[in-house]
Amino acid sequence: MKYTEEHEWLDADGDLVTVGITAHAAEQLGDVVFVELPEVGSEVSKDDEIVVIESVKAASDIMAPLDGEIVEVNEAIVDEPGKVNEDPEGEAWFFKIKASDLSPMDDYMDEAAYKDFIG
Repeated sequence: MKYTEEHEWLDADGDLVTVGITAHAAEQLGDVVFVELPEVGSEVSKDDEIVVIESVKAASDIMAPLDGEIVEVNEAIVDEPGKVNEDPEGEAWFFKIKASDLSPMDDYMDEAAYKDFIG
């Protein structure tokens, strides 16, 4: 697993990368009430705003951590946004992207570095 400064986690299996938000991010957001996910099949570029999350406290965007194609989205969190608060680093993943370039993964933090970052 890798982590971004925007509090996303990335779990790579070859060039298929599952993306979600960290428990820290879910805690900071408060109760999530709405999630809008990207379209399956859409091509995205790193740093594109591709997910909208709304909570009782704030609205925020999730940026694409890599270039690639969205190959799957987690409809369960659209139907039940509260799942994001219950299991943000497990069942409440957001999308899977087939990465066209995995090299940016090298720039992201491992778990120990992320824990220091949120310290």
